[in-house]
Parts: sequence; structure tokens; C-alpha cells
Amino acid sequence: MNTPAIGIKPDVLAELQRQMNQELSSSHAYLALAVWCELQNFKGFARYFSKQAAEERVHAQRFVKHLLDRGVLPALAALPAPAAKLKSLMDVAHHAQDMERKNTAGINAAYEAALRTNDYPAQVLLHAFISEQVEEEDWADEMVDRVETASCAGGVSDLDRHIERYLTDDAANVAMAAEGPKS
Repeated sequence: MNTPAIGIKPDVLAELQRQMNQELSSSHAYLALAVWCELQNFKGFARYFSKQAAEERVHAQRFVKHLLDRGVLPALAALPAPAAKLKSLMDVAHHAQDMERKNTAGINAAYEAALRTNDYPAQVLLHAFISEQVEEEDWADEMVDRVETASCAGGVSDLDRHIERYLTDDAANVAMAAEGPKS
């Protein structure tokens, strides 16, 4: 099926396709940040950005599923090359912050199109992304603040370990939630 399904207006379809590709581009860019951090021996940041890359890919897959469920063949675009000339951990943090702000703007644009056309299924899809972007931008802002205050090599090293603890704690909390309450 190459034609839009009945019920998806062209402007909503264009926004959903654009955001799907933006999520894929963000995944690609986060992977590049992870690789840079790995090379610089920021193992905690490398793990964090690898996790973010995987998360952005899952987001893109949610858009793909939504479009397929509505009878539309998703159009995958070519991905732009991610930033490669990063100079510092602060560059990396600002790049991540900018990506999250761009994702928020993209989600909001898609939601506005869905609102204008009363596309309720798209609105439901986008609600979860709107809430998640509040958290993602908050974390990106915190990361920039923390990198700014880690002014010496020891501070950066401590911050790198903090990022690893954050991920370990996050994974442990997910595992405990999956186990359910103890009897």
C-alpha cells in the first residue's frame, strides 16, 4: 500500500513520516556521540548515549507500527551524517540537548497537525512522546549543567561515574518493576 489510508490527512502523514525519520536520525546521532565518548574513555557517557540511541530507534519503530496499522507504508529517508568533529564533552552535551529540543519541536508540530485535522489516533500516539520529551529535555539540561560544573578532570571523571550509576540504578528499577511486588 503506497497511498495514505482513509483518515490520515496529507499534512498529518507528512508530519508523522518526518518525525519517524527524525527519530531514526537521532538514534544515529546518539550512536555517534557514544562512539566519541568511548574513544575519549568516557565509558559512562558512552553507555548512556548507546541507551539513548536504542531508545530513539524504538520511538521510530512506534511511528512505523502506527503507520502500518493505518495502512500506510512508512517512507524511510536517507539519514544525515551525525556530528563528527566534537571537541569536548561540553560539545557532546550541547549536541544532545539540541537534539532533544529538536525532537520536542518535531513532536509538537506533529501533534498540532493531528489536532487541526481531528486525527485522534495520531494524537494518542503523540501524547506519550509529549510527556517523555519533558523528561528528556530535563535530563539533557541537567547533563549540560553538570558538565559545566565539572570543571576539572576529576570532576569530569566523577560525572562519568555518576552517569554509569544512573544507568545501573535505572536498569535495576526496571528489573524490580518487572518482577512485581514481593509477597
